[in-house]
Amino acid sequence: MKILMLSSTFPYPPSRGGTQVRTFNLLQYLSLRHDVILGTVRSPDVTDSQIDTLRQQVAELAVFPHPQTPPQPPLAKRGLRLQQETEEGFLPPPLNKGGAEEGFSEIIGKFHRFGRFLQSGTPPNVLSSYSQAMQNWADELVTTGKCDAVTCEHSVNEIYVRPEWRQKLLTVANIHSSVWGTCREILATGTSEKPLRDRLNLPLLARYEKRYCSKFSRIVATTSTDREQLLELLLPPVQVRGKQDFFVPPIDVIPNGVDLTQFPYRSIDPGGHTLIFAGAMNNLPNIDAARFLSLQILPPLQQRYPDATLTLVGGSPVPEVLALGELPGIQVVGRVQRVAEYLHQVAVCVVPMRIGFGIKNKTLEAMAAGTPVVASDRGLEGLAVDGGTQLIRALRANKVQEYVEAIASLFENQQLRQELSVNARSLVESQYTWDIIGRQYDRLLQF
Repeated sequence: MKILMLSSTFPYPPSRGGTQVRTFNLLQYLSLRHDVILGTVRSPDVTDSQIDTLRQQVAELAVFPHPQTPPQPPLAKRGLRLQQETEEGFLPPPLNKGGAEEGFSEIIGKFHRFGRFLQSGTPPNVLSSYSQAMQNWADELVTTGKCDAVTCEHSVNEIYVRPEWRQKLLTVANIHSSVWGTCREILATGTSEKPLRDRLNLPLLARYEKRYCSKFSRIVATTSTDREQLLELLLPPVQVRGKQDFFVPPIDVIPNGVDLTQFPYRSIDPGGHTLIFAGAMNNLPNIDAARFLSLQILPPLQQRYPDATLTLVGGSPVPEVLALGELPGIQVVGRVQRVAEYLHQVAVCVVPMRIGFGIKNKTLEAMAAGTPVVASDRGLEGLAVDGGTQLIRALRANKVQEYVEAIASLFENQQLRQELSVNARSLVESQYTWDIIGRQYDRLLQF
């Protein structure tokens, strides 16, 4: 089978974020069984060596230069460049505070982006990452029948798929999470940085997601929660003159996985009063979680355990995260070579996510490493870890005091730490390796 995979995010090395990890591991699995043709975009930090390594993983690799910022009013260029560098999501960066002229430039840029969104129906970051050269290349492959299926690895790549392709071959959008659902959630939870902007964007995102979903043969989400959100948006389909005005594709749930060679099981329980939170530190849900953990959960915990420490691990920490390193007991280390080494050195991994749908790689990776996890409903989404007849594999908390008590119980109880450690690792081995996840994706592509 010849599979055309489209990813505007360069998927190697698989250590820079959830999109790279998921895309690379799925293409690696599929490449062992099919001819994978990968189209991707080269961001400025991608090296020739990384391109050569990725080329060895697929039957054919086409790498396109990162598209130039489209011509805009001069004052808007800085805002657009920042938007382009935002890897995931549809929320523009916060307004700069560098002076009146710079602030005015940002405002002009925001109005221009919103106007384009309103007119085109496509969010600004999808347009800013669009490569016409990649579009021409994909068009030629599909038109000449050189592929049997097309997959979009993240919803941002939907822009390359033409509606008529669904009549010729299988088209799959591996969306990771609903953009409409995510925007609705940050408004509902009061965690939006720009509520007015997001309220304006919400109906546009609903319209956009309905439109792009209708182009595909199948949609893939990472959790049943995300599937339910999409069904809420898409069903019942609107009837126009007695006919359905858009196609509602089947929605499959395929979670994330873990590379067990990168996250081996710990050899010892270090004990002590040490915590870790890991994730890309320029991502809004992770920034919110890091601040919530540092400013609200850690202080009362330190009243009980004065020696309690927290390590924040993750690339590209923004100023709000770097500032947390000035607080007592907190270390911000940025990007590291092997996250597992840091997980092995602490007593508890905390995943206090308050926003962001989808299964969390950071949770699965900590569980694979054998580090006991305390996490929120968002942090444990899609995982059977507690309740009923389930073995206990993680502790659940959502309020500050719940976190403090759960973490304290693990600090105090070595047997509980060991129980969570063993059970969590067993769950990952049985359900969440990339071999298991890749097999599910492969089966879906056979329909």
